[in-house]
Amino acid sequence: MKHLYKKQILVPVIAIFFLIANSSFKSDFFEIAKQIEIFTTLFKELNMNYVDETNPGELMDSAIKNMLDELDPYTKFLNEQDVEEYKINNAGEYSGIGALVRSYDDRLVVVEPYKDYPADKAGLKAGDEIIKIGEIAVSDFDDNASELLKGANNSSVAVTFKRQGATKTTTITREGVEVDAVPYYNMVDDKTGYIVLAKFNRKASSQTKSALQDLKGQGATQIILDLRSNPGGLLSEAINVTNLFVPKGELIVTTKSKVKKFNQTYKTKNKPEDLDIPLVVLVNGRSASASEIVSGSLQDLDRAVIMGARSFGKGLVQRPLKLTYGTQLKVTISRYFTPSGRCIQSLDYWNRDKEGNAVRTTEFNQFKTRNGRVVEDGGGVMPDIGIASTKSNALTDALMGNNVIFDFATEFYYQNQFNAVEDFKFSKANYDDFKDFANSKDFSFKTNTEKLLEETLNSDDSLLGTEVQDKYKDLLFAVNRGKILALDTYKTEITKKLEDEIIKRYFYRDGLFAYNLKNDDAILSATELLKDGKKYNELLKP
Repeated sequence: MKHLYKKQILVPVIAIFFLIANSSFKSDFFEIAKQIEIFTTLFKELNMNYVDETNPGELMDSAIKNMLDELDPYTKFLNEQDVEEYKINNAGEYSGIGALVRSYDDRLVVVEPYKDYPADKAGLKAGDEIIKIGEIAVSDFDDNASELLKGANNSSVAVTFKRQGATKTTTITREGVEVDAVPYYNMVDDKTGYIVLAKFNRKASSQTKSALQDLKGQGATQIILDLRSNPGGLLSEAINVTNLFVPKGELIVTTKSKVKKFNQTYKTKNKPEDLDIPLVVLVNGRSASASEIVSGSLQDLDRAVIMGARSFGKGLVQRPLKLTYGTQLKVTISRYFTPSGRCIQSLDYWNRDKEGNAVRTTEFNQFKTRNGRVVEDGGGVMPDIGIASTKSNALTDALMGNNVIFDFATEFYYQNQFNAVEDFKFSKANYDDFKDFANSKDFSFKTNTEKLLEETLNSDDSLLGTEVQDKYKDLLFAVNRGKILALDTYKTEITKKLEDEIIKRYFYRDGLFAYNLKNDDAILSATELLKDGKKYNELLKP
């Protein structure tokens, strides 16, 4: 037991001492050393004396994760497997089955098989529930069972899965998977080029540059850069992508930290690709981090018109710090600021509400773009032109988070047939079916009004008589009815998410991009704006 204790305790101790050595607040040294001594003594005594056999590794993992949960969701402990996954995300290539999967305690659900990759070749579809990998039942596997799907090139694995109530088996032969930063680009019309930048891995700037050059070769004189739902990635690639449209030596990001060496300024270093081509950047509530650096800096420099919905609001910078035994601490080291001086961080993780949730920033400071336009900090990048279908709200978030839209798309796929993306049509009758489906599902989301009413009803306030309590219950009933009616109020936003999910089932992601090129509100609006040079230029003026 002592041997296990010594091996496991090294990770947090070394991590904390590393932070001490690099902190400007060395006056806290005694307090930190004291707490480490208390913790190591507790950990040793617990493992040696607890009535049942303990697992030191699991205990330590839980202790570390709970400690970091008190900070922000981006500061994480990465074990050896996490470190490898982190490298894969940044490199843009790995060996596996070529599918996005969601992990549950007793199964893995295929979210999206990538076209012509192993999972797709083996016949797996979105919505399939993997219950057995090789001879191992997913429900019996303690760790994330998706790890069992990874493996060397040309190695095979048998998979048992459920589809529409039937149990099936297939064999998947793993192969190398390329993760493109730019999965799609094309001409919208004879003058407008369209580029989807899905993530900021090491391929981001080079693939964006190649797409831009190709589109200009096809006659593009104006560009739409789509950063919607791009979660971010490498800071260096965000700067390099911005550099394609702004001069060398332009300030893009400033980072500020309590550790002096992390206080840095980042400027463009390369010759730009095109300083003059009219540019529209599309963002939504899932555009974060590096996406916000690109959109925010282009907005601050008045180099592009931003369209869509307010971005996520992640203005925190992380850096991986190496620990022992191949592990790492991915820690928030600083905040970043766009050229105008604004930080777009929207959630305050250091001031939480009664339920322990981070508080959303409500007070905004104003800044000026290069041309003198007013922009604000604290709540993501606000678009210059809003597009209703790109916006999110509590209802759409709940429908997505509770997989109601995903599950309906699965049912829809097996009940309807389309031979070409041009034939696809999501009708009013289809939406009525979705409303019935959503109302039949027990998905949970509460409005702020509901929370306040329930809190009042559950309080011990003796001043509330029966009549008042009944009125509150009537209000709660009315709110619930309003939530059902909200399926009609937000039909545009919900329909867009349904179409996105359904089309991928038939025609993969390429089919969705092709459909959006002709039907997506944001792309159509951006194209119309770019046709009106006068309006485009006016939007970039104060």
